[in-house]
Amino acid sequence: MADDRSTNTTSSPPPPEASHKHTNRLAAEHSPYLLQHAHNPVDWYPWGEEAFSEARKRDVPIFLSIGYSTCHWCHVMEVESFEDDDVAKLLNDWFVSIKVDREERPDVDKVYMTYVQALYGGGGWPLSAFLSPDLKPLMGGTYFPPEDKYGRPGFKTVLRKVKEAWDTKKDALVQSGTFAIEQLSEALSATARSEKLADGLSEKALQKCAEELADSYDSKYGGFGSAPKFPRPVEIQLMLYHKKKLKENEMPGEAKEDLSMVVQTLRGMARGGVHDHVGGGFHRYSVDECWHVPHFEKMLYDQGQLANVYLDVFSITKDTLYSSVSRDILDYLRRDMIGPNGEIFSAEDADSAESESSRKTEGAFYVWTSQEVDDILGEHAPLFKEHYYVKESGNCDLSKMSDPHNEFKGKNVLIERNSTSAIASKLDISVEEYLKILGVCRQKLFDARSKRPRPHLDDKVIVSWNGLVISSFARASKILKAEPKGTEYYFPVNGNHPDEYMEVAEKAAAFIKKHLYNQHTKKLQHSFRNGPSKAPGFLDDYAFLISGLLDLYEYGSSVSWLAWVIELQQMQDELFLDKEGGGYFNTAGEDPSVLLRVKEDHDGAEPSGNSVSIINLVRLGSLVSSGSDNYRRTAERVLAVFEKRLKETAMAVPLMCCGADMLGVPSRKQVVLVGRKLSSDFETMLAAAQASYDPNKTVIHIDPTDAEEMGFWEEHNDKIALMAKSNYNSDKVVALVCQNFTCSPALYDPTALQSVLSK
Repeated sequence: MADDRSTNTTSSPPPPEASHKHTNRLAAEHSPYLLQHAHNPVDWYPWGEEAFSEARKRDVPIFLSIGYSTCHWCHVMEVESFEDDDVAKLLNDWFVSIKVDREERPDVDKVYMTYVQALYGGGGWPLSAFLSPDLKPLMGGTYFPPEDKYGRPGFKTVLRKVKEAWDTKKDALVQSGTFAIEQLSEALSATARSEKLADGLSEKALQKCAEELADSYDSKYGGFGSAPKFPRPVEIQLMLYHKKKLKENEMPGEAKEDLSMVVQTLRGMARGGVHDHVGGGFHRYSVDECWHVPHFEKMLYDQGQLANVYLDVFSITKDTLYSSVSRDILDYLRRDMIGPNGEIFSAEDADSAESESSRKTEGAFYVWTSQEVDDILGEHAPLFKEHYYVKESGNCDLSKMSDPHNEFKGKNVLIERNSTSAIASKLDISVEEYLKILGVCRQKLFDARSKRPRPHLDDKVIVSWNGLVISSFARASKILKAEPKGTEYYFPVNGNHPDEYMEVAEKAAAFIKKHLYNQHTKKLQHSFRNGPSKAPGFLDDYAFLISGLLDLYEYGSSVSWLAWVIELQQMQDELFLDKEGGGYFNTAGEDPSVLLRVKEDHDGAEPSGNSVSIINLVRLGSLVSSGSDNYRRTAERVLAVFEKRLKETAMAVPLMCCGADMLGVPSRKQVVLVGRKLSSDFETMLAAAQASYDPNKTVIHIDPTDAEEMGFWEEHNDKIALMAKSNYNSDKVVALVCQNFTCSPALYDPTALQSVLSK
């Protein structure tokens, strides 16, 4: 099976003067992935009625190929098969061929990926599926080599076998595909048997998930599970949440164990090659167990979630290592991944060319020879090479899995293996001086690297992924204010004032509202590139955006975002909520070409829309009283749908375990800040309110002199409006900490507020 080791070829449409031997229908599309295939000899169609009716007319099966523009094995299969005239002839003569960008149409991808995973026990991209003209799956797989080898059939053999089966036993094939879809549909649309979870199940699921993760913990390198190692932030979130519960239950020893697993994992990732030391941000995953040699693609959803867990650990430990890594990620996004109107792009490829004339290989942009480091860094090269384990022979030798095919012979993937203070001491310089030298060295390598051919940028704007990143930028704007004064930053961290991060979050949210939200229908579109895509917003788009907007408001932005959240939640319930059986479907069910409506629960590389929605509903119910009972009932019913999952395989749903526990907390803590918003005192108090890690806390800020704000609260939570009026002090910002329907005496000092919140 292929995995999602990804990489890429061209991105945007070719210049007008470029002449191509072949051009197919994909040339009219906006998706970078579809445009990559616009000049294959394969007669590709985009997903749509034109392709389906052609298959019906010719009475031939459909070959469906699903991938994305930064996917390495997708590029390999393109070069080996889809650019080959002989393969193209077989496809054109015997099939109608359809290309789908899984990032643009996750709903279509979900149907056939689920089928392939159910049939073969694994999946990945490229996804290769054969369908009947009415879109029922006939067979499928992932990457196929062009010819038979290693006992596996090659793509040409597969095409011949499918053609032969279609000609000789079409009815049986179609019948089995219809049956498979019926079975999957039944399995994936579970319904709640009760209105809420059984008593005690949320605590048991949380405990079970934490125990199973601890059992899979790699005590040598950090991380949960073995190679390949994916940074799965939902696992970190679960362990941090569980740690807090243990501390509250007066089990400090066990709480410390949870935190030490998280700390070693995040340190291991930050020091490893999975972290781009020269340019900032994180690659998709590590092929070995020691976080060293990554699959070099960079995905937006990883950056947003990782920035958040590093911020969380900073707020717990106050260790600037973690705040610095979160800045490193956000500064990388600001520099390389944000468009002119604040929109945030989706991915950078793993593959790139070593020179303008050479072919693309994985990681070419990111790896270094020892000689290059010598030439660029001069006198500081020995220090840098010792710090980052750079060797003449190449350094991809830490594990037998790091470079099994000798692709990186003589090349180095930077990794930190030595103690900073130990090397500084050996060189008889201060740690500060040593870190400064390393920063200067990284800047020089960055400048040299900038002259190399860049990996392809997928400049598609995906609502759900932007939601994840809006959250991290908004949270950073306040959490980073707890860094000690005089904290030093070294390249690639810029050391921006935290307020700048809030501006990035607000601009990204404003872009989505302007370009991907219809003010009349109140609906979202899924993605944008040269205009909105045809695909409507899916569950994840609504859920992840709502989550990001809740953070945007709670960390200090306008109450207007909260008003939009209420609108979006209402539309999410209208489009995706199963009113009868509970739970959210991933699609609205309005497109007849999408054969399955799935209630997704798996918290993987991205959290599931259902898990995020549960937490959103809990948070919303704590902010607004209008509809709060309804939010709570909906969340309870969503959880009840997944009762079996929480009982039997809690480790697959870590974020849902957190959501279940949040819903079970008898009373969330509410911090209400009252005062003039534009004052520096207000900012300081808000930073104090957000300084401590507590997922069961809601922060409400209100300026009684602002008519728009007062109007919002009078409509949606009159108790807050009343509290603001009765506690307003024109000279001071007032903080109230409320729980179990009682509030603390008024607090006027940020230190006192932090002290109350940390208890």
